[in-house]
Amino acid sequence: MDRATQNLENDHQHILKLIAVMEAMVTAEPTISYLEEVVALIRQFADGLHHAKEETLLFPLMAEKGFSLQQGPVAVMLMDHAQGRTFVKGMAENIQMYKNGATDALTLIFENMLGYAELLTNHIAKENNILFRMADNVFTAENHQSILHQFQLIDAGSDGGISANDYIGRIEILANIYLTTN
Repeated sequence: MDRATQNLENDHQHILKLIAVMEAMVTAEPTISYLEEVVALIRQFADGLHHAKEETLLFPLMAEKGFSLQQGPVAVMLMDHAQGRTFVKGMAENIQMYKNGATDALTLIFENMLGYAELLTNHIAKENNILFRMADNVFTAENHQSILHQFQLIDAGSDGGISANDYIGRIEILANIYLTTN
């Protein structure tokens, strides 16, 4: 891997698998612990690890290269991240309401899940096909290697956190439950 953007695209493959799990969950009998696991994985992996790499490393370097953080493609990605967090908050709040007996909250959980799934599917397509190609065109080989090294440290959990592979393993467990046919 010689492009930092490839690391992010690899993350996207796992996030898309989690989205497929979410889409399958809305047609299955609800299992609270799995719904909570989806929220945790989004917050910890998709947002906490992946979006953090973009927001703390990729986007600032793109800004140094002349991209605006207030308008244009980077700003759109940041708005998508914020909207995604709103969907996740809606999922979490309604899971709690469902656990407390509000059976109608299940519809809102699923609406937020499907909203998040649609948003992130489109978001990932925009990043993979447009934003990351723009970054590739302006980053030097040294830029890529520097950011890629920092991404790899984050992925390894070098800050005392959980590694990306641990999150990916958890996504695989859900995929084995919801995406396999008997």
